[in-house]
Amino acid sequence: MSGMDDNPRLRTGEHVNASGVSGQGAPDGVSGQRVSDGVSGQGAADDVSRAHRHVFPRAVRFADVDSLGHVNNVRFFDYLEDARLEMFHIDLHREGGTPFRGLVVARHEIDYRRPLTFRADPVRVESWVTEIRPVRFTLDYEIRDGEEIFVRARSVMVAYDVERAGPRRLNPYELSYLRRFTAG
Repeated sequence: MSGMDDNPRLRTGEHVNASGVSGQGAPDGVSGQRVSDGVSGQGAADDVSRAHRHVFPRAVRFADVDSLGHVNNVRFFDYLEDARLEMFHIDLHREGGTPFRGLVVARHEIDYRRPLTFRADPVRVESWVTEIRPVRFTLDYEIRDGEEIFVRARSVMVAYDVERAGPRRLNPYELSYLRRFTAG
């Protein structure tokens, strides 16, 4: 197992690079290719492993589990939302930065790969940026424990001007922060 798989309780906001080396702050540059268009497309896992990822440990709550004994499919969207909140608000606040203001979800895709049942140890919600455009960006995710992947997902996020009630351009600070979590 790699270093990142040895400890499923990584610190919140920790960045993991392809070699499993973790650390706080802006990670060193590791080159790689962008992820293919499909959430679980051919070759996606190989390309994704090169990306710098935001890691959010998420406890599986008893309330997440349905009558079939596994985490209900709708609850996984809560896991993704909690990871985004940590990535774009809480981590930036801890670093003394400015949290993102006005992000909206334009699209979600999710592939359920295997059931996740109630457990004592948290799972890791790993997030990384696969595309950046002037007013939007794409986040890919894996909800996992070591080598076991429970969910692969993707969200298209749009920068939103709350006062104008419409889309806005990502500012240079936001673009710089997003690039910390890209593969290339």
